[in-house]
Amino acid sequence: MFTTFVVQPLYNLLVASYNLLGHDLGLAIIALTVLIRVVLYPLSQAALKSQAAMQVLQPKLKELQAKHKGDREALARATMQLYRESKVNPLSSCLPVLIQLPFLIGIYWALQSAVNGSSFELLYPFVRHPGTLNQTAFGFLPIAKPSIVLAVIAGAAQWWTTRMLMVKRPPPAAAAKGGKDEDMMSMMNKQMTVMMPIMTVVIGVTLPAGLTLYWFVTTALQGVQQRWMLRSGSSAAAH
Repeated sequence: MFTTFVVQPLYNLLVASYNLLGHDLGLAIIALTVLIRVVLYPLSQAALKSQAAMQVLQPKLKELQAKHKGDREALARATMQLYRESKVNPLSSCLPVLIQLPFLIGIYWALQSAVNGSSFELLYPFVRHPGTLNQTAFGFLPIAKPSIVLAVIAGAAQWWTTRMLMVKRPPPAAAAKGGKDEDMMSMMNKQMTVMMPIMTVVIGVTLPAGLTLYWFVTTALQGVQQRWMLRSGSSAAAH
């Protein structure tokens, strides 16, 4: 069922893009990535709105930290109450990654099929058979082999994207006595800022360059969308 509803459509879109874009698998992967981002736009937009709202809530969160300094339970209750009243999900920063998992798995198998050239039976009748698939993208990148350089670039894009979601800590003067009471969300964001790029690089150096290219492009597009949303949220808050 997963092959029928996820892998096969992605494979056919990849081959159709390959046929249209001069038989360049790299360009086909980029085109497919952009299409997936467009399909996921409503879901990712809702998640990013919640993340922008988290940024707007920072002054109120700092006020709660000052008000309930030294009382973790009261601070936790007041923080959750603020989230409920503001209709904000503090864990929404994980949502874009979770949404992508089925597509990441699906495109992995679609790319494996494309690279191996052994699954043309998955082609729909209306998609032209390309004969063979050129495994060199952009004229120099072996799409079937891991690329350390591309993995590092993808890791850098992941760092840039994740860092935008960090919940800011109170200024040093306000946090001097309450540093140990840093809220869980801030700690999670700090860990994600370090761990996600490292995981991206470690995993990327073991995967075919085609899949790492997909991850880089989708992460960069997500970062651009996040930056726009966060700036829009800040502008709205200022007015």
